[in-house]
Amino acid sequence: MQENQTIQESLTTQESLIKSAIATAQDGVARADGQLSVTEQLVCFSPYNKTLGLGPYQLQRKDIAKVESCWGKGGGILPVTSDAIKITLIDGSEYQFILASPQEWLNLLSH
Repeated sequence: MQENQTIQESLTTQESLIKSAIATAQDGVARADGQLSVTEQLVCFSPYNKTLGLGPYQLQRKDIAKVESCWGKGGGILPVTSDAIKITLIDGSEYQFILASPQEWLNLLSH
């Protein structure tokens, strides 16, 4: 809980929040619901359940190499929704999020 508060405090004290929504981070078969937030410099994901090991993430927007649509998958295999985005960083790290209005997120993060 304290780490989540630290990210939220960081967002509110250092930068203005541009967009925030409930999202699901997915990595293979693992999933975690939480809050995805964007500021001028950061993309942050704060999971509701910290024990799953998916987050919190604090990504620098300047480190984003590519943002694209992807499939949200059931069991890590079966495509169940097209409402998902994949953020690829310059170092090759990938982060996938299932969320509402993925095109809005693509437009926002592709700048």
